[in-house]
Amino acid sequence: MNTPSAPLPGGTWTLGDSPVTRFGYGAMQLAGPWVMGPPADHDGALAVLREAVSLGITHIDTSDAYGPRVTNELIREALHPYPESLFIATKVGATRDAQGGWPTARRPEDLRKQVHENLHALGVETLDLVNMRMGDAQDPQPGSITDAFETLANLQQEGLIRHLGVSNVTREQVAEARGIAPIVCVQNMYNIAHRHDDDLVDHLAADGIAYVPFFPLGGFTPLQSEALSQVANRLGATPMSIALAWLMQRSPNILLIPGTSSTTHLRENIAGAGLTLSDEDVAELNSIGH
Repeated sequence: MNTPSAPLPGGTWTLGDSPVTRFGYGAMQLAGPWVMGPPADHDGALAVLREAVSLGITHIDTSDAYGPRVTNELIREALHPYPESLFIATKVGATRDAQGGWPTARRPEDLRKQVHENLHALGVETLDLVNMRMGDAQDPQPGSITDAFETLANLQQEGLIRHLGVSNVTREQVAEARGIAPIVCVQNMYNIAHRHDDDLVDHLAADGIAYVPFFPLGGFTPLQSEALSQVANRLGATPMSIALAWLMQRSPNILLIPGTSSTTHLRENIAGAGLTLSDEDVAELNSIGH
């Protein structure tokens, strides 16, 4: 791989025992429309993954449910044998149906099956990180995480998983999981317009646990805000760049995993996350989510 031309914004964060770049890459968009089926441009998808690593990104987020199996197989084709520095995070707890839905799958036998499917598709003997995904396709939902998380903790004891995390969870479920086994990250929906986890971000930072926002740019409905556009125009940047820069400055434990299927867009995201926002810019942007 090529040596990166410049340091990535935000420096690094240590997930468990592994330093990773705070600017990472989310592979979900490499699958077909609505995260189903293969990409329209197979070679282009491989190029994005290779470009990410060549630029110095060491944190890639995926799931065997994406496609399903598509993104994991692309990662293996593009990057295996993996660089020693590369950290691949995956998640379990949901499958896909023929209509493109995300039915939950959290029985012990379901989770064991998903872990083994991720191991096989990625071509590894141990997964770097497995996030236990709770909630539904929209939001976190109340309920116990114990049975599901204990299954992952057992698989960790068996040597199939190095580190554990939780995704799409309530603060109560985070505490419940931490009572069972150490976690290195929480992956929830969070961005400049959706600030419901503000207190949780700060609480985790104090405990040295990463917070990984999914849909950092709004997901299937891109962020739109007059204040966001005003700051972007003032700085000569795109609103999406400002949204990434805000996240990067929000807290040192925030790890970004914006997805894209374009190498050009990947570089634009990196440049955007590296913008420096003034205190006045941040104060104006903070009005969006309150």
